[in-house]
Amino acid sequence: MDTTSTLQLGTMMMSLFGGLALFLFGMDQMTDALKIVTGGSLKQLLARVTSNRFSAAITGAILTAVIQSSSVTTVLVVGFISAGLLSLSQSIGIILGANVGTTITAQIIAFKVSKYGLVLIAIGFALLFFIQNGRLKQYGTMLMGLGLIFFGMDLMGNGMRPLRTYGPFITLLQQMSNPFMAVLLSALFTALVQSSSATTGVIIVLASQGFVTLETGIALTFGANVGTSITAMLASIGKPREAVQAAVIHVLFNVLGVLIWFAFIGQLASLVRLISPAAPELLGQAKLAAETPRQIANAHTLFNVANMLIFIWFTQPLAFLARRLVPERPEAALKRIRPKYLDDLLLETPDLALDRVQLELGRLGECVLKMVRRSLSTVIRGDRWELNNLSELDDDVDALQGAIVTYLGRLSQENLLHSQSKKLYDYMAIANYLENIGDTIETNIVELGLQRLEHQATISRETQKILEDLHERVLWSAARSLEALANNDHRAAEEVIAAKSEINLLADRADIHLSQRLIVKEADRLALFRLETDSIEYLKRIYYFAKRIAKVVVEIDPSPQTQAAEAVEV
Repeated sequence: MDTTSTLQLGTMMMSLFGGLALFLFGMDQMTDALKIVTGGSLKQLLARVTSNRFSAAITGAILTAVIQSSSVTTVLVVGFISAGLLSLSQSIGIILGANVGTTITAQIIAFKVSKYGLVLIAIGFALLFFIQNGRLKQYGTMLMGLGLIFFGMDLMGNGMRPLRTYGPFITLLQQMSNPFMAVLLSALFTALVQSSSATTGVIIVLASQGFVTLETGIALTFGANVGTSITAMLASIGKPREAVQAAVIHVLFNVLGVLIWFAFIGQLASLVRLISPAAPELLGQAKLAAETPRQIANAHTLFNVANMLIFIWFTQPLAFLARRLVPERPEAALKRIRPKYLDDLLLETPDLALDRVQLELGRLGECVLKMVRRSLSTVIRGDRWELNNLSELDDDVDALQGAIVTYLGRLSQENLLHSQSKKLYDYMAIANYLENIGDTIETNIVELGLQRLEHQATISRETQKILEDLHERVLWSAARSLEALANNDHRAAEEVIAAKSEINLLADRADIHLSQRLIVKEADRLALFRLETDSIEYLKRIYYFAKRIAKVVVEIDPSPQTQAAEAVEV
């Protein structure tokens, strides 16, 4: 190969891989912005998911069309299963619809709009750098991302033109005429770039240059479906069993779908030619270049829709097979509780990530309530082992609180709208308040119990009853504030705030009772008085933190209209 040919090949490779890099970067930018501005809508969409498999499939298709990531869709499905909102068989509809959602990219790419790439980049740049409105800036990022996708395609197309006469490349294309080889190469490429949409884009660019026939293009899209299954399985490694089962269903759906249609590539190609635009005035490679991109996009959509319609009737058998392949197993006892809902894949979709934090805060609240519920009985009647056991419960609280705060810290580094940023800091405050309750019990209340044991003191039944009345109301306040958080229930939060006067009344009643008992002649009366009065103060402190949580809930505005009106970017 002479120097000129070497330089030409180098230029072609730069155009090809540079264009692919712009394509992938543009896809990433566009979907990131979409996740930010449409997160609230996605939440409403997911909230409407029912046991109806067809509505679930439509939801999965719309969700994946927006976020362009079947992996994120699978994560959301696992979250629904873990939260008990959906069974595995009910969630299969969403997974089936996810593959249909990914076809929207191919349909957009198949339109010959690459020449408008620079125009979209210019408009997006103007919105991004000259507009202060936070939501419009995100739309600018979306337009820039879309423009980079088209511009990257244009670069790849221009770079590939000289390959029409490049021998090794032609030989490779001839090998891809073998459907098995085409599926294999496409699957490997998809697993490498971690995006079936990127693979489909490259396939359509190849078709726009007349390099591949429709039959070869269909086999390549089959490979993209298999490749994205590999990505799903890799993403499930180390995740809960529900995540692995959902990934297995994704693999079964894609692989079985390809196996069903592999022998009918010719028939699928004939059907697609009937329903796609034709260019009868052209011949040879020019005809291929004009017709095949749209035909491949239509075949990709038709294939995935047909598979969804076939497998949607077999959700129960698929769930059964997934459970047999990935059986449930008793979890080993862990010294530390682990976060259940926090997933890194959702960090780029702030509204959905914040929903997961809310669920994790609910788990943290359950750990704290367990401590609050046992605190008084343990301090006034428990032995040393029970007191140490109560203290150890705070280890779970600290572990979960640390995980939540770390996750929120990582989320804060994303591009957030003002409403999202405010909710993030509200949730961080709630996590800290819950940890403060745990610390109050571990550090202060447990210490009171140890002092009781040291002095071998016994609290009178009358005093116990008065303290129990106060404790019961404090426990109610903590539980009610967490209910308010879980359900965005302002009325419940206001009830907790309004309970302040009753809490103070019960505390004052207890103080008066203890003052009257100072005259009682018994051993260590002063030490016992301090223990009892400190118990009152620590219970009041627990209520204080419960009230702070309730006030934060009242300040959180769940209204979609208010969120949509937010325009200031943090």
